[in-house]
Amino acid sequence: MKKNIPELYGSLVFNDRVMKSKLPRDVYKALLKTIESGRHLELDVANAVAVAMKEWAVENGATHFTHWFQPMTGITAEKHDSFINPVGKGEVIMDFSGKELVKGEPDASSFPSGGLRATFEARGYTAWDPTSPAFIKDDTLCIPTAFCSYSGEALDKKTPLLRSMEAINKQALRVLRLFGNEDVSRVLPTVGPEQEYFLVDKELFLQRADLRFCGRTLFGAPAPKGQEMDDHYFGALRPRVSAFMKELDEELWKLGIPAKTRHNEVAPAQHELATVYTTTNLAVDANQLTMEIMKRVAERHGLVCLLHEKPFEGINGSGKHNNWSLSTDTGINLLDPDREPAKNLRFLLFLTATMKAVDDYGDLLRVSVATAGNDHRLGGNEAPPAIVSMFIGDDLAAVLDIVEHDLKSEARKDVAMTPGPQVFPHFVKDTTDRNRTSPFAFTGNKFEFRMPGSALSVSGPNVVLNTAVAEVLKQFADRLETVPPEKLETEVHILLKETIKQHRRIVFNGNGYTDEWVEEAHRRGLYDLPSCAEAFPCFVAPKNVKLFTEHQVFTESELFSRYEIMQENYIKTIQIEAKTMVSMMDKAFLPSVLSYIKELAQTVSSVKALVPQAPTAAQETLIDALSGLYASIYRQKEDLKNAIAKAAGMPDSMDKVRYCRSILAKMDEMRVDADEAERLVPDAFLSYPAYDKLLFSV
Repeated sequence: MKKNIPELYGSLVFNDRVMKSKLPRDVYKALLKTIESGRHLELDVANAVAVAMKEWAVENGATHFTHWFQPMTGITAEKHDSFINPVGKGEVIMDFSGKELVKGEPDASSFPSGGLRATFEARGYTAWDPTSPAFIKDDTLCIPTAFCSYSGEALDKKTPLLRSMEAINKQALRVLRLFGNEDVSRVLPTVGPEQEYFLVDKELFLQRADLRFCGRTLFGAPAPKGQEMDDHYFGALRPRVSAFMKELDEELWKLGIPAKTRHNEVAPAQHELATVYTTTNLAVDANQLTMEIMKRVAERHGLVCLLHEKPFEGINGSGKHNNWSLSTDTGINLLDPDREPAKNLRFLLFLTATMKAVDDYGDLLRVSVATAGNDHRLGGNEAPPAIVSMFIGDDLAAVLDIVEHDLKSEARKDVAMTPGPQVFPHFVKDTTDRNRTSPFAFTGNKFEFRMPGSALSVSGPNVVLNTAVAEVLKQFADRLETVPPEKLETEVHILLKETIKQHRRIVFNGNGYTDEWVEEAHRRGLYDLPSCAEAFPCFVAPKNVKLFTEHQVFTESELFSRYEIMQENYIKTIQIEAKTMVSMMDKAFLPSVLSYIKELAQTVSSVKALVPQAPTAAQETLIDALSGLYASIYRQKEDLKNAIAKAAGMPDSMDKVRYCRSILAKMDEMRVDADEAERLVPDAFLSYPAYDKLLFSV
C-alpha cells in the first residue's frame, strides 16, 4: 500500500500542529514564547502541557514516559515510568503531571562525570528542554531533557550546546544591530549532519569478538577485491540494503527527522544517510536518534549497523560531515555571499569571523573530534588530515584579495555549464568547487566540518564552533560599537583587511593529502595534532578555559571534568581492544593456526609413509612459515599482555594516554603477522568470518 508521506512525517512527534490542536490558546502561546525566546515556563503552563502531552501519547499507544537525555557516554539514556496511578479498589488512572514533565531524578554517579559526582553523591536532575519536541518511541513518550548534578553542574552534552547557542545569538545580534537589522530577534546556528555507516550480516558479526566488543576488526587479511574499482560509490542498492533504507526512512520520518539522501559510499558495505539542516540542538537530538534507529532497523533485517570510524583496515572509514551555518529568525542565511560578496559587508564580517575563529581555535576543533576510533581515520587518504585548515574556493579567495588590497569589485556572473550535446539542459556552475581533503570547507552558503567521526555526537564540535565564532563576533562588536555611525563602513573595511591579513594563513584550497601541505602548514604555524595524545591537553589550555568560561558555556570544573572523561574513554577503549585481541589470539586464532599446522604435518607424514620419495617441500615450507608466524604472534601477544598490565599501573591519566600509543603499535605489529598467517590458513580452519564474507555478503 502506498504511504502518504506528509501524513506519516512527524506522526509520532508532539509538534506545533499537535500542540495547536491539544493546548488551550493561552497555554500554546506561553509555550511558544518559551521555545522562541527562551523565557521561563511557569508550572501551571507545564501542568497543562503535561495533560495534553499524556493524552496525545496514550492516543498513540504510549504506556510509559521517560526523560530522554544525552549523558557524557556519547549515547542517549532513558528510564521508563508508566502513566498508571492507583486510585484504590484495584483501579488505576493514566496520569502525568507538570512536575513529572519538568523534572526527573536519575542517579548521577552512575554516568561519567569526571569527578563532579561520586557514589555517595548520587543525586542528579533531568530538566525538560521545551525547544526540542517530545516524541513516541517503543510505546514510550520520550521527553528531551538536560542533565545536571545536585550542585548544578552540567553532566550532559545538551546543556553546553544550548549555552553555546545563546552565546552566538547574543554576539551575532550585536553585529546585526550595527547594520540596522532591528527586525531580527534571534540568530540560530543550523546543522545538517551526514551520517556514514557500514552494514554487515548479523550472523557473521556475532562470530567475531572484535566486532562485538570493539565495533571494529582488530585483524583480518584484505579481501581479493576492496574499493579499488570505484564501483560501489553511488552504485545500485542491493535488495537487502534497499529494504533496510526504506524502513529506516519511514521510521525517521515518523519521528520528524528529515532524512533526505541515501546512497552507497566508497567502500564495500558502506553507505550514507543525510538529513536536511535544521536548528543545531534539534539536529543533534535527531542525529542521536538516527544512530539508534539505524541499529534497530538493521537488526530487523538480519543486519548490524557499524558506526565505528574504521571498522575494516585497507578500505575507507566512516565520518559524519557537520554542515554548519547561521540563520536569523527572519529567514536570512548570514553565510550566503549573494551576487556581489565583496560589497556584502555583513557576509564578509561573518565569513572573516569564522575564518579567525577556526584559526584561533583550530586546536579546540581538533579536540572536539578526538577519539580512539577517529585516530585511525584522520590523516588517511579517505578523510581530512588532522591539521585544521579552511577551504573557501577560488571565488571567495578572489573576494578576500579584493578586500585586502582594495581592488575593484564586480558582480558575480552566472556561468552556464554546457556539458556536451545540445540535448543536455544548461545549468549554472556553482561558485566553489568541492575539496574532499579540507577539514573545514565552504560549500556555497555553509561550512562543512568534515573531521567528526561517524559514532560521535555532533554536540561537541558545534559547542566549539558556536563559542569560538561568538568570541570573534564579540571582539568585532566591541570594536565597532565605539565607532560613530558615519564612520562605521570605513572601520568595517579596516577590520576586514586586518582580519584577512592576520588569519588568511588558515585558508588552503589545495590538496590536503600531500606531504608538501604538512610542511607548508608547519611553516604557517597551524595546529598539527595527529592523535588524541597531542590533542587532549589543548582542551584545558588557558586560552580555551578563558573562552568557555567567559561565554558561560562551561564552568572551569565542568571543563576539567570533560578533560578527564576524554582521557578515561580513550584509555578504556584501547584497553578493551587490546584485551580482546589477546583473547582472540588465545582462544581462536592461534588454535586455528596450530590445527592447520598439525594437519599439514600429518599429511606430510602420511605421504612419506606411503611414498617415501614423494616431494613434500611445498608443504614443509608452508609448515615452516606458519610455525614462524605462530611463534612470532605468540611472543607479540605476551608482550601486549605485559603492556596492558604496565598501563594499568600508571597513576597519571595523560601518561596512560601517551603510553597507549605503544600498546597500539604492538597491536599493529601483531596484526601484520596475524594477517599474513590468515592468508595461508583455509577458511575451514578459521573460527571467524574473513573480510571477503563480511564485506560482500549483504
